[in-house]
Amino acid sequence: MAHLTMRIALVSALALSVAACSKKKVEELPPAPAATAPAPAYEPPAPAPTTTTVPGSRADFLEQAGTDTIHFGTDLYDIDGESQGILTKQAAWLNKFPNVAVTIEGHADERGTREYNLALGDRRANAAKNFLVNAGISASRLSVISYGKERPVATGSDEASWAQNRRAVTVVPN
Repeated sequence: MAHLTMRIALVSALALSVAACSKKKVEELPPAPAATAPAPAYEPPAPAPTTTTVPGSRADFLEQAGTDTIHFGTDLYDIDGESQGILTKQAAWLNKFPNVAVTIEGHADERGTREYNLALGDRRANAAKNFLVNAGISASRLSVISYGKERPVATGSDEASWAQNRRAVTVVPN
């Protein structure tokens, strides 16, 4: 009989432990997830903020004058009509910023000797300087240097490349 009592006790304990571990039925369910809003229509990104050009800077010079370079014909150093227009804009900018000094670089194409091209580059730089001086810019603000054929912007050996390399460049420091 002790064996039977023990079995009853064991079955009762097992029943109680199973009842304690069982899940209770949830009477109230949680609310359903909210309906997701439709994706918004595509909007292009906002434009990048505009940068303000510092007055008197090289970037300002290029914006106002349009270019820092004038070009020349073969073996020439005279200022043609197109170059006069460019130098006139450069002079107007230089008049607005009397504290800015510039360097005018003279360049030549690859043809000719080193000495010839250095002399031609010097004549081109001085022609641009003289035009700016005649436009009212103090000569003390304008220095010249000739690179001859040593600093080409175009490396081809054809007329299109040579034409790009026959130039004077007004360099405004950063």
